[in-house]
Amino acid sequence: MGTDKALLPYRGGTLVAAVAREVEAAAGSVVLVGRPDGFEGFHAIPDLYPGEGPLGGILTALHHTSAEWNLILACDMPRVSAEFLRELLARADGDGLVPVGPSGRPEPLCAVYHRRALAGLEAAFARGVRKVTAAFTEDMRLSPVVSGFQNVNTPEDWAAYGE
Repeated sequence: MGTDKALLPYRGGTLVAAVAREVEAAAGSVVLVGRPDGFEGFHAIPDLYPGEGPLGGILTALHHTSAEWNLILACDMPRVSAEFLRELLARADGDGLVPVGPSGRPEPLCAVYHRRALAGLEAAFARGVRKVTAAFTEDMRLSPVVSGFQNVNTPEDWAAYGE
């Protein structure tokens, strides 16, 4: 996209702040993975695997957490709501719950992961797997959803949201 999506202006603040507020409303707390000094007002931890993609970020979050269940979200989902996230948390079981959108593709960066998924995800990462869905354990549940998330990958996607 050519710019840091986290810092895009959105609803009087940044996109990352809007998404973080929804996570906090659903889960009670929020921790961001990335630059510890880059997200004012929110606790952030450094990525243990910088440059290794989203799977490295998920592993970082699961290494850091003491919670059994963890919402893992990308910062580029302006339509995500606390209500939708609470529903995901309520339905989670196994090693995690990954919603599948209308396109038929799973959205592993708007999902709930149990802390016990760490070992299987980490083993896949150690084997060189970087695609999140390729690292899933056999106890990872996929669940169809009608709406609740839409990520922003291009300037055209972002233009659809406006300010």
